[in-house]
Amino acid sequence: MSTVIPPPIRQTSPAAERNKAPILAVLQRVLPERGAALEIAAGTGQHAAHFAAHLPGWTWQPTDPDAAALSSIAAWRAQADVPGLLAPQQLDVLAEPWPVAGPVDAVYCANMIHIAPWACCGALMRGAARLLSPGGQLITYGPYFVDGEDPAPGNVAFDADLRQRNPAWGVRRLGDVVDAARDAGLVLHERVAMPANNLVLVFRRACAPAG
Repeated sequence: MSTVIPPPIRQTSPAAERNKAPILAVLQRVLPERGAALEIAAGTGQHAAHFAAHLPGWTWQPTDPDAAALSSIAAWRAQADVPGLLAPQQLDVLAEPWPVAGPVDAVYCANMIHIAPWACCGALMRGAARLLSPGGQLITYGPYFVDGEDPAPGNVAFDADLRQRNPAWGVRRLGDVVDAARDAGLVLHERVAMPANNLVLVFRRACAPAG
């Protein structure tokens, strides 16, 4: 059943406004000049509009499970008027298989893994692994706890706030996320420190065993 998207009402996230430029700098470095990207949990649509405008060789497909988010994405798309930014589609990572066609050259997901049940992390990894082209990349953004490193006080407080709002949410251990990716056939290729104690993680397909 198709989702009825309400009339476009543009929402704005201050956090997305702050982090869009640092994330774009990473994307411009790690992505090839041209390709097709699928954004998971696109939220307000600010990232989609900004990235599509500054990655002219790419088509950018934003998705989200929430109708209000789809409305906001549509509003940002209308304002941006960028040919490569496609109309938003509804996608719930837990609904497998995903209702989008592949292959894609990049899957991008910001601030979902910690604001969703843990099962969504594994579903993200499996879905990305199914859709990515041989040289494709899964790129995530958000806060993580890293074994052997002192957690940032802000991330500790954020984790407590998330778990109070929903016990199924919370800042995840980087090692657990990497393990979930490995189970799906993806390996962590690069970890990039970002402002406000966040990380960009770049995953690629695991190399096939020799022989």
